[in-house]
Amino acid sequence: MTQDGRNDGLDDDARSSAPAGASAPAGAAVIEAPAASGAPVTRHRFRWGWATAAALLTVVLIGIPTDILANPWFDREIPVRWWEYPVLGAAAVLTGLWFGIQLPPKDRDSAAPALSGAALALFAVGCPVCNKVVLLAIGTSGALGFWAPIQPYLAVLSLVFLAGAVAYRWRRRDCGPACAV
Repeated sequence: MTQDGRNDGLDDDARSSAPAGASAPAGAAVIEAPAASGAPVTRHRFRWGWATAAALLTVVLIGIPTDILANPWFDREIPVRWWEYPVLGAAAVLTGLWFGIQLPPKDRDSAAPALSGAALALFAVGCPVCNKVVLLAIGTSGALGFWAPIQPYLAVLSLVFLAGAVAYRWRRRDCGPACAV
């Protein structure tokens, strides 16, 4: 019970196991730790808002310029290949997961791994002859003869990179002894 008489959902044993003055960060719940440690464990929630916003932004920032999402501003010379849709979806999901996993305040890291993987996905699913950088570097025949055949490999590499970034961030999340393997 709280001081004003409302039920706080904790029984007397759970309330007494927390050290005096302990409080959880905003958006976190304190749960009772395993009997061996005796200390409360702070478990952070997944940030669904951040994850959804990052995934949608990824779809828009990759899908519109590459014309995977039809729009009046960009045009493709080469039609969208079948594998570009799942790569765009997987890149969006993995980027969203990366941004949704909350780290402890002391371990905030840069968004470079997620953004690098998404940028690689952008080059992987883009039209090979619409990419001005590729055209300037290797010309139209190089874009079709060299760049287009390696794009599926770039797509796989970008998804592996994003999955690795998500796995690394997941392993670093703040959940105390409850996450110990």
